[in-house]
Amino acid sequence: MIMKDIFLVFLCVIIFILFVLVGVAFFTLLERKVLGYIQLRKGPNKVGYMGLVQPFSDAIKLFTKELVFPTMANLLVFYFCPILGLFISLGLWMCIPFNSLLMHFDYGVLFFFCCSSLGVYFIMLAGWSSNSNYSLLGSLRSVAQAISYEVSMALVILSFLLMIWGFNLIGFLDYQVYVWFLFLSFPLSMVMFVSLLAETNRSPFDFAEGESELVSGFNVEYSGGGFALIFMAEYSSIMFMSFIYVLIFMGGDLLSFFFFLKVLFLMFIFLWVRGTLPRFRYDKLMNLCWKSFLPASLNFFCLFFGMGLMNLVLFF
Repeated sequence: MIMKDIFLVFLCVIIFILFVLVGVAFFTLLERKVLGYIQLRKGPNKVGYMGLVQPFSDAIKLFTKELVFPTMANLLVFYFCPILGLFISLGLWMCIPFNSLLMHFDYGVLFFFCCSSLGVYFIMLAGWSSNSNYSLLGSLRSVAQAISYEVSMALVILSFLLMIWGFNLIGFLDYQVYVWFLFLSFPLSMVMFVSLLAETNRSPFDFAEGESELVSGFNVEYSGGGFALIFMAEYSSIMFMSFIYVLIFMGGDLLSFFFFLKVLFLMFIFLWVRGTLPRFRYDKLMNLCWKSFLPASLNFFCLFFGMGLMNLVLFF
C-alpha cells in the first residue's frame, strides 16, 4: 500500500511538472503576443492557428541546435548549470498547497525561501564557468540584485506570517475569506510585487540583459539547449511568483477558476511592465532596495509584530 501511495505521488508530480512546462511554452507565446500589440504590431501568427504551435517549433529548433562550448570553460559546471537552474525552478512548485496527492506540508514558506535562495548559485556558477568576463560581470550583477531583493521579500512575507501564525501556505487562503491582505496592507503588496520583478530579473530590472554594456549577461556563452533551459527556468519562476503573490495577497480557493484568472492577470502585468517601462539604472536599483524597501518593510514588520503580540495578550 505504501509503495502504491509513493507511486501515485510520483506520478502526480510528473504530470504536474509536464503541465508547468506546457504552461511555460504558452507563456512565452503570450509574452510575444502582448509585446507585439503594445508595439502596434502582430506577434507570432504564422505557425499553426494564430501562432499556437510557435512555442513547440521554437523548442524543437533550440534543442536540435549544436551546443557550443567555449574552449576555456569549465565544461562540467557549464553543462550542468542550466539543468540545475530548471530543477530548482520546478522544485519551487512543490510547495503550492493543492489538496491532492501532491506535496502539501506545514513548512511550505520555509521550503520556498530555501529553493528561491538556491537559484542564485546557478546564476553565479553559469557566469563563472564560461570563463568570460562579460558572463562573470552579468552574473555578479544578477546575484547582487537577487540577494538584495530577497531580503525585503522575506521581510514582507514574515510580516504576514505573523498574521496567520504558521508556515503553511494554505493559511493564507483560510485567513482571506472575507478580506484580501492586498487591502489590509497595500504598500507591502507593492513592495512585494517590485521585489518579485527584481528577483526574477524582469524589466525594468533586467540588468543581466543590459545589451549595451553586458552583452546579454551571464548566459551570453550559452546556445541551443542550454539557452532554452535557462529561459524555461526564468519563465517557470515568473509563473510561480505569480502564484505566490496571489496566494499571499489575493486569497481565493485553489479549486476555483477565478483563482487561476487572478494568476493569469498577474502574469499579464509582468509582461505589461516589460512592454512599457524603461530599464532602471543599477545604482538606483540598489538605492531603492536598501534605502527605501528595507526600511519600509522593517517598519511594517515591527508594526505587525506588535499587533501579533497584542492579539496574543488579549487572547490569553
